[in-house]
Amino acid sequence: MKSNESKQASVSKLSQPGFSPSSAVSGAGMDRKVNKPRKTIKTWLILIVAISVVGYLIFVWGNLNSGRSLAVNAERIVVSTVTSGIFEDFIPLRGRVTPAKTVYLDAIEGGRVERILVEDGATLKAGQLIVELSNASLQLSVLGNEARVAEQLNNMRSIELSLEQNRLQHKRNLVDIRYQIKLLTRQLAREKELLQTGAVIQSTYDDTKDTLDWYQNRLILTLESQASDTRMQEEQLIFLRETAQRLEGNLAISRQNLENMNVKAPVDGKLSGFNVEIGQSIGRGERLGQIDTPDDYKLTAFIDEFYLGRIDIGQVARYDEYELAISKIYPQVQNGQFEVDLKFTNQQPTQIRRGQTIQTKLTLGDAAEALLIPNGAFYQDTGGNWVFVVTADESEAVRRNVRLGRRNSRFIEVIEGLEAGERVVTSPYSSYQDMQRLKLN
Repeated sequence: MKSNESKQASVSKLSQPGFSPSSAVSGAGMDRKVNKPRKTIKTWLILIVAISVVGYLIFVWGNLNSGRSLAVNAERIVVSTVTSGIFEDFIPLRGRVTPAKTVYLDAIEGGRVERILVEDGATLKAGQLIVELSNASLQLSVLGNEARVAEQLNNMRSIELSLEQNRLQHKRNLVDIRYQIKLLTRQLAREKELLQTGAVIQSTYDDTKDTLDWYQNRLILTLESQASDTRMQEEQLIFLRETAQRLEGNLAISRQNLENMNVKAPVDGKLSGFNVEIGQSIGRGERLGQIDTPDDYKLTAFIDEFYLGRIDIGQVARYDEYELAISKIYPQVQNGQFEVDLKFTNQQPTQIRRGQTIQTKLTLGDAAEALLIPNGAFYQDTGGNWVFVVTADESEAVRRNVRLGRRNSRFIEVIEGLEAGERVVTSPYSSYQDMQRLKLN
């Protein structure tokens, strides 16, 4: 009803005189003013949503660029400054003092302990008697060998005597033949003269001449036989003498084995590891102890396999004012370490003792000017490939890729990625290896 009435009122107004369209337009303008507040609220809502979306995008973009971060207590980390200085290329070595030379005492022949003349730890001289052993079967064996060798040597001496007699017999035969030839030559000359006078018949002359020819031919054969026998006798004598020397050598070895039942010190030194009792049975080759050279020591040390390619024979190490050099590198690597021997080059300390451990410094290269950062536990976590660098305002530490070089017990050489004066976190990174930033509280 009200709507119909309003429509009729509008029509009546249009039909009234003096009404114009402009008046209608002004009325329409009044209707638009009523709708203005609604559009203003909507605009503000759209603006607020747009600002929120942009802020969220900025926040996400910032997080993507900055990576993961972690808030840490600045007092619980170690921060060090990058400095410029002299890098000394060395590693600390903790070596154990051992004898420079050790001679082991082994029983060449087994036996029963009859007498002990020294105690463990005694200082010995070369040739000093240590312990006496007995071995009845070895003694009987040596006596049997002596008898057999003596018999063979006697047979060889008989053969040598026979050869010598044969040689002398050849010489006697030659003397007799030459004497007969000499006599027959003179007799033939006389008979030749008598034959011309008729005092000697032709048959007698011919017999003398034939006898002389026979002796001359016999001389030739005897000389050939003598030369052949001499050559064969010389070869046989050489063989017999060599055989005799071998037999005498075998006999000497048998006697030496018997003598070795008396164990003596082969060198001067200190006896250790000697623990035998009277009546104890010692087997062949069993170790009785060892003799260490007195007051002559070396160091044995283990080095991390990381330095395997940088260690060589002759490299110098220092202990106080004493100098050592690497004398031997063992090829085996066990538990990530390899062993080396170091010998004192000039003189050695008088106060060191066997089994003592001392700290030395092994030089790997020449000292050089370089950027340095203190050596810290971070190196094991990063391998020297990156570090956390503290910003100028000290509010955070940012991850940065670097390249580190040589290191010693105190410093690490910086090759690139850092500048002098920058501050680096050198404490362990095990708790935040995946982080890009550390926010320092």
